[in-house]
Amino acid sequence: MQVDAQDIVALAALVGQQLKHRGLILATAESCTGGGVAQAITEIAGSSTWFDCGFITYSNASKMALLQVASDVLDQHGAVSNETATAMCQGALRNSLATVALSTTGIAGPDGAVPGKPVGTIYFGWACGDVTRVERVLFNGDRHSIREQTVRHALRGLLTLLESNTFIHPRG
Repeated sequence: MQVDAQDIVALAALVGQQLKHRGLILATAESCTGGGVAQAITEIAGSSTWFDCGFITYSNASKMALLQVASDVLDQHGAVSNETATAMCQGALRNSLATVALSTTGIAGPDGAVPGKPVGTIYFGWACGDVTRVERVLFNGDRHSIREQTVRHALRGLLTLLESNTFIHPRG
């Protein structure tokens, strides 16, 4: 099924089809998107068969408490980093019934930029079992646009990994 890459709900439906086909269950760990990915996922009727839960961990304290992101990771690399995105999606796997997780953490703006991490810097994590993929992307636009692009990219990235059979084996 071809879908307009801009249609977030259509992307979520395709992700759901792939997860269901592979017998995988998704959890999300979101910071800068504030639950936007989980919102898109739960727009799909029947998503309860392939979606377990979403963690909205906006603060560092919630990242540590809900996802067990180590304070050392946050102190050394910051909340907006490959290491934190990795720890977030791995924490979502550990603290849910999910077999696949994705994470988003970044700076949606208009404030919050730091040297080397301008507004629009987003880190993504995707994990299944022992396999974790992380990516850094720099988006342009206002806060709303950056958050929307982030949700779209998180879903598209997961769909790509599922279609490439990178994520095919449920956690045992």
